[in-house]
Amino acid sequence: MLPRSSLFLLAALAGSQPVLAGVTIFCCHDDSGKQVCGDILPPVCVGRAYREIGVSGRPVRTVEAPLTPEQRAQRAADEQRRREQERVLNEQRRKDQALLNTYGSEKDIELMRARAERDVAAAIKAAEERIAEIRRQRKRFEDEAEFYKNRQLPVEVAKGLRDADQEIRAQESVIESKRKDRETIRLKYDDDLRRFVELSKRPPSGRP
Repeated sequence: MLPRSSLFLLAALAGSQPVLAGVTIFCCHDDSGKQVCGDILPPVCVGRAYREIGVSGRPVRTVEAPLTPEQRAQRAADEQRRREQERVLNEQRRKDQALLNTYGSEKDIELMRARAERDVAAAIKAAEERIAEIRRQRKRFEDEAEFYKNRQLPVEVAKGLRDADQEIRAQESVIESKRKDRETIRLKYDDDLRRFVELSKRPPSGRP
């Protein structure tokens, strides 16, 4: 209930001339829960939630209390979390649509998996064959080096051995990288197949 003085003020406003039609009463609750009102915002209402009451005695607007620093920080964190969740959801939708655009069936996935695995296997085989060839070439330098035991090797022999070792290490690095690629391919197509099956089981309205 409004204090009697405020009720008198509202009653007076209600019977006033139109020029007073825009006058409002501001009401809030103090620390004890008592309602405090005035035709200007009472000092006790500053920093609190309050209502604006029109000349009819009905609330026309409610103003929330200013947020505390902790509440502002929490609201900012909530908004950041909401934006991140929306970003993740949109990214998943984009990936799902790309998946459906890429494959027409589970068989397509297996065919592309097999092709990718063949390419990796061919690269590994080529590197292994290159290593075998280099080792044959290195053997000639090794045989020649036998004539120079306990002596300084000729420049071309030393360089031939050094270059062969470097090339072997480079090809071994290629093989290691391709073996990692093979595992990446396996995981990728396993994930693509799993997700494709999930999306295929959804009703049309559930697809991205």
